[in-house]
Amino acid sequence: MENPGFKRAIRSFVLRQGHLTASQQRAIDEGMPKWGIEYRPEPLDLNQAFGRDAPKILEIGFGMGGATAEIAANLPQNDYLGVEVHSPGVGNLFKLIEEKQLTNLRLLRHDAVEVIDNMLADGSLDGVHIFFPDPWHKKRHNKRRLIQAPLIEKLVKKLKPGGYLHAATDWEDYAIQILEVFNGNAELQNTAEAYAPRPAYRPLTKFEARGIRLGHGVWDIVFTRK
Repeated sequence: MENPGFKRAIRSFVLRQGHLTASQQRAIDEGMPKWGIEYRPEPLDLNQAFGRDAPKILEIGFGMGGATAEIAANLPQNDYLGVEVHSPGVGNLFKLIEEKQLTNLRLLRHDAVEVIDNMLADGSLDGVHIFFPDPWHKKRHNKRRLIQAPLIEKLVKKLKPGGYLHAATDWEDYAIQILEVFNGNAELQNTAEAYAPRPAYRPLTKFEARGIRLGHGVWDIVFTRK
């Protein structure tokens, strides 16, 4: 029986077992020493982790990593920290880093909330990406959605003034919720009237392009810290 006094912690994921292929496991084994960051509950020096002083962008939940690798390849002037809990995606992105010879991307395989709480200094980020988080489309599951006020409060503290927070979703009711949550934070301001045009740096995935051809919507929400 659950203790009624127990307060459930925010989590950035619900763990699902994915099949880890031999090549993905090999990519993790080979990639972690070169481009991986081990979770430790202590502040992370981002400039030291990347070996330079450059804008730092956090991506929460990069999936299989295709868009993340493309963004990092197209914007070599920025550094990207990808946080993902699912091993197949981590392995796949390590493979893409190797193939594209990316030097501005580091991966952390851990719960993003603990990373935010324990490893990232306040005012250390120039941007945050949360692209196509799990929509939990059944109404009774909406409470499991990642983008809710407590997480956004944490993220805003990690942004520099003028830093941006960019979410994208292909579920309209989630887009409405995200917009409400972002608008509800007094330290954030919208870059658009409501939803933003897709920024040029966010690549159009094959899945997204197919959805658009079929008339499905995609919503980008981009706010900046005041």
